[in-house]
Amino acid sequence: MKKIWIVIATFFGTGYLPVAPGTWASAATALIVYFTPLAAAPFFLLAGITIAIFIVGIFAATASEKHFAKKDPRPCVIDEVAGQLVALWFLPRQALLYVAAFFLFRIFDILKPFPANRSESLPRGLGIMADDILSGGYALTVLLLARRLFFN
Repeated sequence: MKKIWIVIATFFGTGYLPVAPGTWASAATALIVYFTPLAAAPFFLLAGITIAIFIVGIFAATASEKHFAKKDPRPCVIDEVAGQLVALWFLPRQALLYVAAFFLFRIFDILKPFPANRSESLPRGLGIMADDILSGGYALTVLLLARRLFFN
């Protein structure tokens, strides 16, 4: 069972990439959604998948901390998957919007504005997952506001 948690935590090995594994996991997530029916799926389906990944991710991230003997280990990228999914909620399948969602999520994930920075201190896998969910929410909020202000 431990191996399964690590496979999930590393998003099927993406976390082992030598350069920017979190960025690769985010990009892979955006591409998977864009090029599958998920991009046109009802909100509740994408939200349900995100919630499922968040819950499973808590257990996988906790297992990765034990496996790698480090808090929030670099190969653990399931949090980026969940956060990137949040950043894509409510967006139509438009390449420019998906690219913007990707970059905004990565920026917020790196900067970790309040309360994302505080959520990292939550215990074990919950802390790993929570800051990325919030960063995805920040990215989505900026995109939805920008669309409303500049493109309506």
